[in-house]
Amino acid sequence: MADGYPREPGATRGGRVLQAAGWGLLAGSALLVGALVGYLARVPRGVVAAVMGFGSGVLMSAVSFDLIAEAHELGGLLPTAVGAALGALVYTAANVALAKRGARHRKRSGGLQPSESEQSGSGTAIAVGALLDGIPESVVIGASLLSGGGVSVVTVAAVFISNVPEGLSSAAGMRRAGRSRRYVFGLWIAIAVVSGLASMAGYGLLAGAAPQWLAAITAFAGGAILSMVADTMIPEAFDDAHLLVGLVTVAGFLSAFALSHV
Repeated sequence: MADGYPREPGATRGGRVLQAAGWGLLAGSALLVGALVGYLARVPRGVVAAVMGFGSGVLMSAVSFDLIAEAHELGGLLPTAVGAALGALVYTAANVALAKRGARHRKRSGGLQPSESEQSGSGTAIAVGALLDGIPESVVIGASLLSGGGVSVVTVAAVFISNVPEGLSSAAGMRRAGRSRRYVFGLWIAIAVVSGLASMAGYGLLAGAAPQWLAAITAFAGGAILSMVADTMIPEAFDDAHLLVGLVTVAGFLSAFALSHV
């Protein structure tokens, strides 16, 4: 128990690894749900933007009250601050590199996404960018099982709720860029599967880690998620719902906050 968490028998741990994978897959499947709506239906851009703003508020609440606060409780201020700063730095550096290859507007529903003919390799960059956005969220879902209790329902709910508008907006933009159904739905199915694997890794690989390392890793994910919200989700929300984006973002924030205190 040197890491502060109870040791579990191998069978129990194996079951929790599979449980972590299932929760990660569930949260990641919301991307596919959103993509189905965004690609097959003509959702008004104002509605997409408003839902994206709501999802941004949900994630900001989850980062504040479930990730950063938990990291601080586990390891104190220094590991939390260093982890969050590194998460933001790594995410931003990767996002800048992907933006140069055509993935800057991967969550935009309008005509900003480049087609493959307009920028060769942009499809791959968008796919990698989508993975970059989803992995930190999934890792913390798995890590939430390390306390020995159940999964963090708030974290799963926050990721699921925010993933729906992400998938919806991005798929609508992919459709406008001329990308095929096979590409769009193959991408989101793959990311849902990777989300399950990342969640499984979040539990399986971090079991036994010292509290300071768990704090740093949790905060790292929080910093990456917060950077993702600011770089990719809020711009889409503001673009078409700028008069309402503050209101719907606060509504999402308060909804997740209320869920964490039920």
